[in-house]
Amino acid sequence: MIKIDNLGKAYNGTVVLDIEELIIGQNESFGLVGNNGAGKTTLFRLILDLIRADRGHVESKHTDVSKSDDWKTYTGSFLDEGFLVDFLTPEEYFKFVAKINSVSDNEMNILVNKFSDFFGGEILGKNKYIRDFSKGNQKKIGIFAALMSNPEIVILDEPFANLDPSSQIRLKQLLKEFKEDNSVTMIISSHDLSHVTDVCERIVVLERGNVINDIKTSDETLAQLENYFST
Repeated sequence: MIKIDNLGKAYNGTVVLDIEELIIGQNESFGLVGNNGAGKTTLFRLILDLIRADRGHVESKHTDVSKSDDWKTYTGSFLDEGFLVDFLTPEEYFKFVAKINSVSDNEMNILVNKFSDFFGGEILGKNKYIRDFSKGNQKKIGIFAALMSNPEIVILDEPFANLDPSSQIRLKQLLKEFKEDNSVTMIISSHDLSHVTDVCERIVVLERGNVINDIKTSDETLAQLENYFST
């Protein structure tokens, strides 16, 4: 589904990403972990063609993402608040996203109902612009919008950050259910090792832009990761 080939990126002479090859398979739930500065967000921005690589390329369905926009029709993503149209209300933003993705009102309402516990009564009907919501609630809005079009690929950067414990647990269950109900490749970065190992069947560890470990998730994975990051 996604192939990374000889991918490199540097800023002011400092290498922030250096991946020889990485393949993320169709319908795979893929987790990316690493300390701050490991290159996780840089990798996501390259996959989404938000920045250009110094060398190498990213392919989505065998097509270079920097040379075609085809991948945009089947990819849903949320990296940060910059993805939102913050002068709209959530309702206006959801309708906007639904329209450009040909999602019917009925389809959107079904998903809204599914996310009602996650929204926690704090998102809809508040007559507030997105910019006036907390970081956590902005994240809820962005995650919902990323999933609305039933994409083949979902990319979420730190989806559990800024959420209260109840919302984290609800999101984890929603992501599992979304993966089970749809043919989707799910790519998630997280500092929360427990959540990412629970949601993802494969974990890649990045350190200073390099792939250090590539693990098929098992009952031992969380302990392995905790041991790695504690030493």
